[in-house]
Amino acid sequence: MKLAFICIHNSCRSQMAEALARYKTEKMGVDIEVFSAGSDTSKGVNSQAIRLIHEIYQINMKKHYSKLIDSLPQNLDIVVSMGCGVACPSLKSRYYFDFGLKDPSGSCDDEFKK
Repeated sequence: MKLAFICIHNSCRSQMAEALARYKTEKMGVDIEVFSAGSDTSKGVNSQAIRLIHEIYQINMKKHYSKLIDSLPQNLDIVVSMGCGVACPSLKSRYYFDFGLKDPSGSCDDEFKK
């Protein structure tokens, strides 16, 4: 099974979701490939996201980098939009969800934790 999280810059929400989903599926022994990407890229993954994921879950995201939607495999089973509306294209998949999450970039830690 292939799961992808998408947002606009692939620098915060989708990166955090990818890290958590990969951690949980590996811990549970579930065979799911996890990806994330954006309709545009940024200079890098948000440092606040990296710090909080490490503080809360002890997951190291320092090697994560911003990727474009074109880098995703074609045969996705599940696509989860983090709440980017029309800025993210609808990707072909068996299931599509929109979490409708506000971009926490530039916000306090509590906004990231939501």
